[in-house]
Amino acid sequence: MASAAFVGLVLLSFLACAANAQLSANFYSSSCPNLQSVVRSAMTQAVNREARMGASILRLFFHDCFVNGCDASILLDDNSTFTGEKTARPNANSVRGFDVIDTIKTRVEAACNGTGDVQDEWHTNLRVHVVYNQLGGPSWTVQLGRRDATTASFSAANSGNIPPPTSSLSALITSFSNKGLSARDMTALSGSHTIGQARCTTFRARIYNDTNIDANFAATRRRNCPASGGDNNLAPLDLQTPTRFDNNYYRNLINQRGLLHSDQELFNNGSQDSLVRTYTSNAATFSSDFAAAMVRMGAISPLTGTSGEIRRNCRRVN
Repeated sequence: MASAAFVGLVLLSFLACAANAQLSANFYSSSCPNLQSVVRSAMTQAVNREARMGASILRLFFHDCFVNGCDASILLDDNSTFTGEKTARPNANSVRGFDVIDTIKTRVEAACNGTGDVQDEWHTNLRVHVVYNQLGGPSWTVQLGRRDATTASFSAANSGNIPPPTSSLSALITSFSNKGLSARDMTALSGSHTIGQARCTTFRARIYNDTNIDANFAATRRRNCPASGGDNNLAPLDLQTPTRFDNNYYRNLINQRGLLHSDQELFNNGSQDSLVRTYTSNAATFSSDFAAAMVRMGAISPLTGTSGEIRRNCRRVN
């Protein structure tokens, strides 16, 4: 997944979390009042260097939350205690943006003296990216106060929690339902594919084998994605406005121009067809649903109170 609106989800949790603390939009108002501006500056610079980076950070966040909750475990490097999630099948040679998260963390540490954690920085970053980088995405209130995991799980990341691009509609609905998210949430969050790019290896089977695909679109994509080789060649997930957060992703689906098999499953004579039509004709409804779904996804099993820790380095435990 990739979207500007996710920048707000990158904000850090406070080091001085009280036991049994609850998430709050005002968690950093006293201890780090300039947190959002620090995150905004770093993310703006990263996206200016590479427009794709906003989508990559969003996807990284999704892959983290769907494995044992939103706890920044995906950022941990392997150590003598565990094998981390970075080399798991859904992540290897795929998720990216770790260096951007490192930069944000370093700057927040300098500005706030260890009061913020990686997950909250992440939340803030995602929201800021959508709203302040003029990508056109919606805004929402970010709940803060998360803490970071002290372990990661290679096996959990490999266990099917993260739906692959070959997923059927029923598999997608089940995967999101297992995380407490509805089919409507799933369809709205899939709209993050209005920005970002995908590797040839993730859509090759669709453009050569699927029948519910526009012939001209398939021919265009085949030019840069041969039947053999070129696995890392990129194509935009949204054919029309690949760097703008809008509802054109859904228009592509209606025209059978979804790049991934899992994209087109949302509009393939199934239960989500009517919602895709709604999002196509009503951008405001899509924006509202997307923002609400982002809040719900960011609330998947957060660590609060005395659970976890406030990492000083995103890649390792303290």
